[in-house]
Amino acid sequence: MNVYDTNRIYDIVKDIGYIKTEDQKNADCYVINTCHIRDKAKEKVFHEIGRIKEIYLNKKKPIMVVAGCVAQAENQEMMKREPYIDVVIGPQSYHKINKILKNFQTHKKEDETEFDTIAKFDLLEKTKNSDSKVSSFLTIQEGCDKFCHFCVVPFTRGPECSRSFNTVLKEAEELIKNGAKEITLLGQNVNAYSYNLNNKEFRLSNIINELEKYSELKRIRYTTSHPVDMTEDLIECYSSSKKLMPFIHLPIQSGSNRILKLMNRKHQVEDYLDIHRKLLKINPLIKLSSDFIVGYPGEKRNDFDQTIELIKNIKFINSFSFIFSSRPGTKASKFEEPNNVESKEKLIELQSYLFQNQIEHNKKLIGNDINVLVENKIANQGKYFGRNNYFNSVIFDGNQNDIGKIVKISVENSNQNSLFGKTINKMKAA
Repeated sequence: MNVYDTNRIYDIVKDIGYIKTEDQKNADCYVINTCHIRDKAKEKVFHEIGRIKEIYLNKKKPIMVVAGCVAQAENQEMMKREPYIDVVIGPQSYHKINKILKNFQTHKKEDETEFDTIAKFDLLEKTKNSDSKVSSFLTIQEGCDKFCHFCVVPFTRGPECSRSFNTVLKEAEELIKNGAKEITLLGQNVNAYSYNLNNKEFRLSNIINELEKYSELKRIRYTTSHPVDMTEDLIECYSSSKKLMPFIHLPIQSGSNRILKLMNRKHQVEDYLDIHRKLLKINPLIKLSSDFIVGYPGEKRNDFDQTIELIKNIKFINSFSFIFSSRPGTKASKFEEPNNVESKEKLIELQSYLFQNQIEHNKKLIGNDINVLVENKIANQGKYFGRNNYFNSVIFDGNQNDIGKIVKISVENSNQNSLFGKTINKMKAA
C-alpha cells in the first residue's frame, strides 16, 4: 500500500512542478512515507531524518515531509521531538500535499491528519497513474472496521472505504496501457471491497471478473484479505478466472481459538480450515501464505502448539511471523507485556516450521518447468528476475526481450526464498 501511495504522491506533485530526483544532495523536498505496523518503523524515521540533516548541514534544508501511518498516529510527538520536520501528512490526507507545498512557510509547521478518504479517492480519479512497471499495484479499498485488538490500522487508516467500481477499472486500464501485465489489487481488507451503484453491490469478485476481459493483462492478485470476508463469490473466482493466481495471502495470526477471541479476530480456526477445504476443492493447486503473531498477551504453550499444528496441516508456502508488538491506542496495548525471552524462543520454533515448508515447496519445483512473468534485469548481473504463479522470486538467464512476457523456466536450483533456472528456449539454443 505504501509503495502505491508513494507513486501516487509523485503523480500528484507533478502538477506543481516537482519531479522525482535521485540526487539526494540537492532536493527541494523530502517525503518519508511511513508504516506503523511495527514499533521499529518510528525509530527508522528519526534515523533517516538524522541522515538527511547531515547531508544538508551547511546547505539550505529541504522541506521535510513525514507522510503515512506513523505521521497519522504520532504527529504531535514527532514534531515536538524533531523540529527538522516541517509537515506531517496522514495516509488519508496526502491528496492535500500540493496545497501544503505551494503555501509552505518555513516558520509555520503543517499537520494534516484528518480522515478524508473520499476526497483523496476523488483526486486520484483525476490524477493519471504513471506507474509503468510490469507488475503494478492498484488500491481499491482502504481502512478497517474489524478492530483486532493488536492492530493500529483502524486508527491510522480509518474506517473501511471502497473506491468506485468504474474508477478502479479506469485506473486499471491506465496501468495496462502503461505496460502492466500483472495487477495486484490492494486494501487493508481488500476482500471487504463493497461499492453500491444503482442498487447493485460490486465486490472484489466483480473487479476480478472485469479484469479477466483485458487481453493484455496476464495475471491478477490481491492482498491483504481477511477470513471473515472470504465470501463464496470470491472463492468461485478460482474456478471461473484463468488469470487469478492460485496463491492467497490469508492471515490467521494464531491457531488457537482462545487467542483468536482475545485478538477479536471474529473467526475461528474451523472457519479458516473450511475456507481452505473449499479452495482446494475448486483447485487442488492453490497455496496459502499467512501472518502469525507469537507471544500475544495470554498465550500459553497449548495455544502455541495449536498454531504449530495448523502450520503442519496447511503447509503455508510463505508467511510473515512476528513477536507481539504493542501499538499505542490499541486494546492489546493495555495488556501485560509477554516474556520477551520466551517469545523469541517461540518465534524461532515457529519459523523453523514455516521456513521448512518454504524450502520443501521450492525443492519440489527443481527439475520442473514453470511459468514466470519477467519483471526486470537484475542490476550489475546478467540475470533476470520474475515471479511464478505462487509469487516465488525466480532468477534466471534470459534476455531483454523477455521483460513483460510470461516465459517457461526450467528450475535448476532453489533456496528458502528463490528459484534459479534457465529459459527453456535458451537451453535448446545452447
